[in-house]
Amino acid sequence: MPPQLKTLLPVLAVFICIFLVARHFLIPDSFGKYGHYRANSMDEIAALPAHHIGKAACMDCHDTEAAKLNSDLHSGLTCEVCHGPGWQHMDDPEKNKLSKPGTREFCGKCHDMNPARRTSVIHQIDIKTHNIDRANCIDCHNPHAVWEMKD
Repeated sequence: MPPQLKTLLPVLAVFICIFLVARHFLIPDSFGKYGHYRANSMDEIAALPAHHIGKAACMDCHDTEAAKLNSDLHSGLTCEVCHGPGWQHMDDPEKNKLSKPGTREFCGKCHDMNPARRTSVIHQIDIKTHNIDRANCIDCHNPHAVWEMKD
């Protein structure tokens, strides 16, 4: 056996032992149970407080808006897409008001002209030229009933 191997083999064996001991202590027991991730993470994530409460929770209190929204083009969206997470609002509605978006920039995220979007799915306008005397879209349009124009 070459003299280099007499030195390298014990060093390699020590490194392998250190690696196996470190792996034993660093990798959780649930790793690999359902694939290449830690299975316990699903329970940990499920135990976190919910921030998005879902459309049904909003509809419990806001039935008028819900009725309009369900019969309109935005019916496929959840309320939190526009208004943000509702978990704090649901706990204390008076203290935690949700945002009331309606600016040209906000609505333009979806509705500004974009050739990559299908016009049959998302109605698009040129926000730079459409009704420029109004600052906000909600001055004319009710987002809960888009085709219902305001005065």
